[in-house]
Amino acid sequence: MIVYDRLWETMKKKNVSQYHLIKYYKVSAGQIGRLKKNNFVSTHTIDMLCRILDCSVEEIMEYRADICEVSEGPDENEAKKE
Repeated sequence: MIVYDRLWETMKKKNVSQYHLIKYYKVSAGQIGRLKKNNFVSTHTIDMLCRILDCSVEEIMEYRADICEVSEGPDENEAKKE
């Protein structure tokens, strides 16, 4: 799953608030809500945040394996397909 914990850390480090994103950069409150819930956002949104915060993608989001993905090894997944 993709998580956006790094976004909030980067925003804090760069002194950019959620209000600032909404008011001055016209980021929708819905987009902020989706980011908070680690829901889907478009690559356009990620690109926009990187430009606003002058940072890399890695400073905004990261991939973390779901618990079920970690507990099931590749051999178990193959067995389920058969």
